[in-house]
Amino acid sequence: MHSIQDIRHSLEDDLTRFDHLCKQTLTSDNPLLNEVLVYIMNRRGKQIRPLLTMLSAKLCKGITDKTIQTAVAIELLHTASLVHDDVVDSSPKRRGMDAVQVKWSNKVAVLTGDFLLARVMELLAGLRNNRILGIVAQMSGQLSCGELLQLHANNTMWISEDQYNQVIEQKTARLFAACTEAGAESSGASMRQSTALREFGLHLGMCFQLKDDILDYSDSEELGKPTMNDIRDGKATLPLLVSVQRASKMEADHICALAEDLAHDAIDDMFAAEQEIKSFVLRYEGVRYAYQRMQEHKQQAIEALSCFHDSDTKNSLLWLVDYAINRIK
Repeated sequence: MHSIQDIRHSLEDDLTRFDHLCKQTLTSDNPLLNEVLVYIMNRRGKQIRPLLTMLSAKLCKGITDKTIQTAVAIELLHTASLVHDDVVDSSPKRRGMDAVQVKWSNKVAVLTGDFLLARVMELLAGLRNNRILGIVAQMSGQLSCGELLQLHANNTMWISEDQYNQVIEQKTARLFAACTEAGAESSGASMRQSTALREFGLHLGMCFQLKDDILDYSDSEELGKPTMNDIRDGKATLPLLVSVQRASKMEADHICALAEDLAHDAIDDMFAAEQEIKSFVLRYEGVRYAYQRMQEHKQQAIEALSCFHDSDTKNSLLWLVDYAINRIK
């Protein structure tokens, strides 16, 4: 496999079933709700989560109807969490388009998210599989806990590396782990296989989030979108956190104050402030440190699949690890 498109092609029939079930699940008698749902589903990205769910099932005993239902349930749960998160964070955009609460209202966004969650529950109930239900329910709780932990951390902005790892594990990595573990379970996998794929998904998710945090310090031209978004949102990620720890107290205090002013729009020359912080992070090798941590998670993801025989499906999963750490946006 050499691209996401190659992986999608290998799962073409299953993705067609996935899309059909998505459309079937997202129907209602409410014209406004239908309009919002169409708007949301038209902005879907590369669909990494459904791909992970299906590949995990295929690696074990094969993709089943339960696999497709599980993939749709997790994707809709993730979509609902994004709609709600945009309300919580007052985010104006999502994938370059107006967030739901901007295009309509907070009430419409919250109620749409609630509708999606109701559909998730219907899908999970239809599986009649308590193991998958438990995996998805636990992951859903951790998503909320991760968001709350980050909101609490934002009161100070400066958290420890352990707290940072806890936030990104709960907000990102556990979702990936649920995809791979539930995908395995949907195929009737052994406990050993399900556990191995859960570990793979967890470390893959950590790679994805660490790469996002690294990209925040990339050049805008390379990334194709504004950088330093995390700091403007009041979030100090690993590259900045470790750099602050490595600097002298005087310099660290100055950068911390600058970052906090930037987060509160209390600075005139935002570009100059961002460049100073970026230069500081690069000087103290914060990006390099985050990259090293990402490489460690990559190795752990690879090792998690060592119990599976070599195959095209295994190679697809391993390719996704390389994709996670080498992507430029």
